[in-house]
Amino acid sequence: MIVDQAVYRDGQREPCFDLSDEIDRLRDVPDGFVWIGLHDPTDAEFALVQDELRLHPLAVEDAVKGNQRAKLEVYDGSLFVVLKPLRYDDSTSQVETGEVMLFVGDHFVVSVRRGEATPLAQVRRRLEADPRELAHGPASVLHAVMDAVVDGYTEIDQELNLDLEQMEESVFASEMGVRAAAGPKDHAATQRAAGSDARRIYLLKREVLEVRRAVLPLVEPARRLAQHRVPHVPEGVQPFFRDVSDHLLRVADHLESYDRLLGDILSAHLTRVSVQQNSDMRTISAWVAIAAVPTMIAGIYGMNFEYMPELHWRFGYPMAVAVMLGACALMYRAFKRSGWL
Repeated sequence: MIVDQAVYRDGQREPCFDLSDEIDRLRDVPDGFVWIGLHDPTDAEFALVQDELRLHPLAVEDAVKGNQRAKLEVYDGSLFVVLKPLRYDDSTSQVETGEVMLFVGDHFVVSVRRGEATPLAQVRRRLEADPRELAHGPASVLHAVMDAVVDGYTEIDQELNLDLEQMEESVFASEMGVRAAAGPKDHAATQRAAGSDARRIYLLKREVLEVRRAVLPLVEPARRLAQHRVPHVPEGVQPFFRDVSDHLLRVADHLESYDRLLGDILSAHLTRVSVQQNSDMRTISAWVAIAAVPTMIAGIYGMNFEYMPELHWRFGYPMAVAVMLGACALMYRAFKRSGWL
């Protein structure tokens, strides 16, 4: 639906009663621009805007379908820009992705919003409070929306950095803490902690990947707006896009380091789990070896041969038990010294 539409002249908002009349007037006297805001529009609603503004059908098709990659495309009469706003949910520590598409012409801006992670309402209010910025025309809206989206990326970057620090501390400290609390013979708590850490690492890696999908494709369009002549973007607005591009590149660099560091943390965690499993196997093997000695002795004396050594001796049974216990004690001491137990 159309959530808002207005005409802006000299940075001041004016009501837009009839879109067709306003567009015709702006074509004759280009003293302002119209800004139309759409939220999850239907095909019929978008067709009306398309006919009045003569938008390119390929760009309209992308806007109607949605779920596009961040990009900048130049068509006859307009720019088509796709942005992927992000929002961090503190309750779940997850990143939500929205979508904003902008059609920018000489005398109009059409913003199409999908999802809830979008900053357009605040952007419009902020621009209307600063007439000097709005006076730069439709390019000022494009810059303001991109700036708000990239500011959201910066906030997400800070949250991911905090989560990564906590994850790193947890992975390398959890096992020591669990072992100290549970004791050397209780491995169940350690195994549960290891499984929880692996799941958290995987989920955080997925969050970093989700942010990268939004940030990295936007790097090239932002660089293009900042360094090259782009239709419908005045030269005086380009320095503002350079600032947006710098912030975006900083976030992109951080995401690359986060991804590598998470891979290293996961490898270290799996190595630690493997070492723990090897230690458990040595302990099990040591106990099996200890149990094999009395089993062997009992098996020999259980064969019921007629001529067994000391078969009819009164102290034969206590002697056999004593030999079993002595052998087990010696083996336990040897395994304990070697660190297997």
